[in-house]
Amino acid sequence: MIDYVILLGITAGILSTIASLPQLIKVIRTRTTRDLSLAALAIGLTGSTLWLIYGLCIGSLPLIGSNCVGLILNSAILGYKLRYH
Repeated sequence: MIDYVILLGITAGILSTIASLPQLIKVIRTRTTRDLSLAALAIGLTGSTLWLIYGLCIGSLPLIGSNCVGLILNSAILGYKLRYH
């Protein structure tokens, strides 16, 4: 039997996670981060960190997985922001 709640969580996690992928690709290609907000990146990373902690507390694999990947992608964007700034 399909658990639709888990499927919903996985789908939401995938979509939320890949949302930052086009930005990372653009930053890598153009080597410019002038238009990226450092505050928005910091808030997003903080939010992902808190969601990851919450996911660990409740044992939710969709939350844990998507926020681990999201943290990696957004940390890479932040790293480029700091490097190219």
